[in-house]
Amino acid sequence: MKNSSSTMDRVIEKKRFTPKRIAIIAAAGVTLVFVVYSLLFAEHSSKLNVDSQRITVGEVKNGTFQEFIAIDGSVDPLKTFYLDITEGGRVEKIFTDDGRMVNKGDTLIKLSNTTLQIDFMTRETQLYDLMNERQNSEITMKQAQIRQLNELAEIEYNLALAERKYNRNKILYAEKAISQEEFEASKDEYEYLKKRKTLGDRSIKQDAQLIEERLRQLDESITRMKANIAMARNTLNNLHVVAPVSGQLSTLKAEVGESKAAGENIGQIDDMNGYKVRASIDEHYISRVYPGLSGNFTFNGNTHEVTIAKVFPEVQSGTFQVDMEFPNGSPEGIRRGQTLQIKLNLNDGGNAMLIPRGGFYQSTGGSWIFVIDKSGDYAVKRNIKLGRQNPQYYEVLEGLKPGEKVVLSSYDSYGNIDRLQLK
Repeated sequence: MKNSSSTMDRVIEKKRFTPKRIAIIAAAGVTLVFVVYSLLFAEHSSKLNVDSQRITVGEVKNGTFQEFIAIDGSVDPLKTFYLDITEGGRVEKIFTDDGRMVNKGDTLIKLSNTTLQIDFMTRETQLYDLMNERQNSEITMKQAQIRQLNELAEIEYNLALAERKYNRNKILYAEKAISQEEFEASKDEYEYLKKRKTLGDRSIKQDAQLIEERLRQLDESITRMKANIAMARNTLNNLHVVAPVSGQLSTLKAEVGESKAAGENIGQIDDMNGYKVRASIDEHYISRVYPGLSGNFTFNGNTHEVTIAKVFPEVQSGTFQVDMEFPNGSPEGIRRGQTLQIKLNLNDGGNAMLIPRGGFYQSTGGSWIFVIDKSGDYAVKRNIKLGRQNPQYYEVLEGLKPGEKVVLSSYDSYGNIDRLQLK
């Protein structure tokens, strides 16, 4: 009995780590490890599955960066002469048609102007009247001059007689052969005729000068009148519109019976001995475009060069214009009015890291891009820095290395995705 009583009085110790508690602790530890792992090592970036067949991939590479812009140019004749009417009038006759080849001096149209014709006839009449006046004046003055000479000749004759009489009487008076009164009378007559001759000589000389001056004035008036008539004749000749050069007549704007105002343009003549290219360029490039800058274009399967010959600095509607010439001659088969797609070089080229242009730029502004992993399974977002650009490439300044591949197509549907899973 004693033994059994002591056995019943023993205290049984309770176990601290039961299987259930161990299980709970283990589960909590696993959960903690998983949370820590997730916080430290798990990937938190957002992903998007993308079909690799529906994206455009480009490779980063080193190459020559040629900065250029693509512009459209229109082929024009090297020289164009505009036909502006000098004198207005009514179209009386047309001698040729639009589009025909003409030679220098060919009459293109004839105008009529009654006012100019009457004015010319009036001037001619005035000239004839002035010439007649000059002739009549000369005849009248010459006749008066002849009368004066006759009078002077008579005076000279009487003076000679009076001089002989005076000299003779002077001797006789000294010898007391004649009276003092008779001597003084011969002396007075001699002195009188001598003064008349002096006055006659002076009068003839003055009248000769007056005649010469009057005739000179009339001659100057006639010369001016002839010049006016020559101008009036040229004005009439301007009613015949002639070709200033040889070439192709284009855009002839004239109809028989139509009235044309002075200064009005009726067409142009194109010099077909050469061509130039007129192009419009965005005003953004006005400080970088200058004469001598070169470009090229493709025509009939061949590449041809053009060079800027003239820059027109006036900006209209956000563009300015340039004239370009063909340094190696106009390409065979080129025609007026054709449009050429020209690549205008803005620099001489240089080595740079390049990526092809793509739609990604509209979404990123060139500040980041998706770079494809070497495995080709995915692409991750990376910050980059781009520099210059041309219609084919962007210049890479930072963030990429040659040989890496990038996604070039548009990112518009990617949202804020950081990783593209390529499938």
